[in-house]
Amino acid sequence: MTGEKRRTVRDLRRTNRATLLRRLYFDGPLSRQELGPATGLSSASVSNVTSELLAEGLLEEAGLVDSDGGRPRTLLRVAPAAGTLIGVDVGETRVRVELFDLALTERARAEYPLREGGHAMAHVLRLIADGLTAVRAQAARAGVPGAAAPLGIGVGVPGIVEQDPERSGAVVHGQTVGWDAVPLEARLRTEAGLPARTPLFVSNGAKTLGQAEMWFGAGQGVRDAVVALIGSGVGSCVITDGSAYGTASRGAAEWGHTTVHLDGRRCRCGARGCLEAYIGASAVLERWRAAGGTPRGDEESGLADLVGSADPSAETVLAETARFLGAGIADLVNLFSPERIVLAGWAGLLLGSRILPAVRAAAEERALHHPAARTTIELGRLGPDAVTVGAASLPLTRFLDAGGRAPQSAPPPALGAPNARAR
Repeated sequence: MTGEKRRTVRDLRRTNRATLLRRLYFDGPLSRQELGPATGLSSASVSNVTSELLAEGLLEEAGLVDSDGGRPRTLLRVAPAAGTLIGVDVGETRVRVELFDLALTERARAEYPLREGGHAMAHVLRLIADGLTAVRAQAARAGVPGAAAPLGIGVGVPGIVEQDPERSGAVVHGQTVGWDAVPLEARLRTEAGLPARTPLFVSNGAKTLGQAEMWFGAGQGVRDAVVALIGSGVGSCVITDGSAYGTASRGAAEWGHTTVHLDGRRCRCGARGCLEAYIGASAVLERWRAAGGTPRGDEESGLADLVGSADPSAETVLAETARFLGAGIADLVNLFSPERIVLAGWAGLLLGSRILPAVRAAAEERALHHPAARTTIELGRLGPDAVTVGAASLPLTRFLDAGGRAPQSAPPPALGAPNARAR
């Protein structure tokens, strides 16, 4: 009985710490007086927990605010220097690794083109390991606190991610990049020499991008959304019943491999007529070349040429891309009835800057009127680095859920959707 009571008190304290940390992280800075009504905690609990977190360096004072006739109130916020987080984006053309402070401000970065080695697993693992070493060294040289021992590492990858305890964690099925049930988590721990106590999370890249845009970008303020990642490939993250501080149902949807043209263009997955075969960056450029266009350099340079071109062939390809993208979005509207659809990913942002009005018109023409009336279509706000930000938010979620205490083991976090304003 005594042991049960002791566990209950410990759990209550962890819950109180987590509740207060989340509120300060997403809505801070706030005073102690504001934290009571905002969290539902008693003034005594707020005082005890904030004192504890201040003593541990997880909170810091952030100035004073006048009160009604009394003494000024001290504002508190989560201390950005209280720890570091690492996000990894295994993209179509490169591996990007970024180290952030707790405010998710970038403090170090390393990028490696995939080039000759492509997505061969040994090659990708080596690049990630090199990136982890590089960003920690950069941050340490810059005097970033906690650089040598990050609170956790998140990795966004192409494909379907499953948890397989028998294979020591996340297993990735990436058909378009040749990954068949790859035990990426276990192999990365070995390749990078990561201690078992270091939280490591692997998730689909569209899913991590979705978390980033919901927390800090274009998804803020809504409960139901679809965040579309458009690069060389195409994916999406579906968020349903998101709440400010609770959990949300979310998942990676292989939207790019829905059929938009029976017996149409061949997709990288091997099927014909997939949406990706019409709106993915490589497919768009192939269609422009076939129409007489001459994109230069790599995919990013070539797509920039297309978007900036006034050539009739470019206009034709962009108009066709807008129609296919609009049709794909109409499917999302009809299936999920979201409040907002966010177009993100480097190619989505680049194309959207030119064809967003045409995409909206094409979607409106094809979607059912009732669900379409509640849906807005917006561009992502976090730029091409959104996947790494979202990947870093995976260990951040675990850290906040644990009340600021890094767990000894790290099962996958239940992704929340705090749509409050970012700091």
